Amino acid sequence: MPETVRGLTDVKSLSFEDTSIAFSSQSDFKLRKTYWLFALMNKGWLVNLGTFFIKIALRLGLPIKFLIKNAIFEQFCGGESIQDSEKTIHHLHDVHIGTILDYSVEGEETEKSFDETTLEILRTIERASESSDIPFSVFKVTGIASTALLEAIQIGDSLNKEQKAEFDRVMKRVDTLCRRAYERNVRIFIDAEESWIQDTIDTLTYEMMNRYNHERPVVYNTYQMYRWESMAHLRRDTAEAQAKGYCLGVKLVRGAYLEKERLRAHEEEYQDPIQPTKEDTDHDFNEAIDFCLEHRNIVSFCLGTHNEESCTYCVQHMKQMGIAPDDVHIYFAQLLGMSDNISYNLANAGYNVAKYVPYGPVETVMPYLFRRAEENKSIAGQSSREFRLISNELKRRKGCK
Repeated sequence: MPETVRGLTDVKSLSFEDTSIAFSSQSDFKLRKTYWLFALMNKGWLVNLGTFFIKIALRLGLPIKFLIKNAIFEQFCGGESIQDSEKTIHHLHDVHIGTILDYSVEGEETEKSFDETTLEILRTIERASESSDIPFSVFKVTGIASTALLEAIQIGDSLNKEQKAEFDRVMKRVDTLCRRAYERNVRIFIDAEESWIQDTIDTLTYEMMNRYNHERPVVYNTYQMYRWESMAHLRRDTAEAQAKGYCLGVKLVRGAYLEKERLRAHEEEYQDPIQPTKEDTDHDFNEAIDFCLEHRNIVSFCLGTHNEESCTYCVQHMKQMGIAPDDVHIYFAQLLGMSDNISYNLANAGYNVAKYVPYGPVETVMPYLFRRAEENKSIAGQSSREFRLISNELKRRKGCK
């Protein structure tokens, strides 16, 4: 790693094109392996074909787990358990990057699975409490609650006795996680989900903030800035937190369900909740950065983004306002296996950075991995950018020999 003193890097010298920092911890072998993975993911038709055959193979029980585990799983996941993820946790710690353990099992919709997921998230909180390596825990409410139930509550359906008991268990699970985070002095993200259940999630989240955020930010809600109403919600929620005397925990993201949101709005003929253009989303995302910086007396926030421009925007405004890079109220976060040029360069410059590190059994984490493959294929040339940066680093290393 270059001899730049962490925390003293000038904004002008912070470059997300510096591949010598971005890939400093990867061996030549590992970097070439990553190169070929992104080369394949750069071909949309191949991603579609590979996803199709992997789904069939898993359904048929064919022995392809080893292949998956040593390719896409290794790139984007920490392991199948917290213990498996320790190597990744320690590696990230060595380069001044925190870990956010993300138990990424999806598709389970039974009370037994909800209870098991709650127990696993509690384990991530316990692990986070043991050291500064893990600055946040995280969970999705749909991991511990039925999507149908959350939607029924949001649209105001009358719940029968069984549904009321079911929702009581949901509230108990959410409170158990947030209370444990409070007791262990761990900050916890509640991830955003689809708009037709998000109001229910928001209500639960703000109740938890009002219980546990009076002394310090513990519970964080997630704002999807591709929704045109999110900026207004952020202002409203800040005012409410101020009125009730608690800290507002904020995670800013652009959003992950665009196609699904627009399709459903079209099919069910209601107003599209998504911004008209990407430029509108980018504008609101940066406006939210300004708002959070201006309200640091009550707002602690994390930028969950792979967008270089927004990261640069935040860094520049922090410097203009005289805010230290390692200000405890400000974090940057990216997904493991993606945007290392952002994560590693920010960390090297002294900013607070964490990587989402998904983990779980290979078979049950596949929906997450399929989304990563699709995301790299479709989001503004994501795989092309990763591929270009890796190619540049391989060329740089060849020139240094």
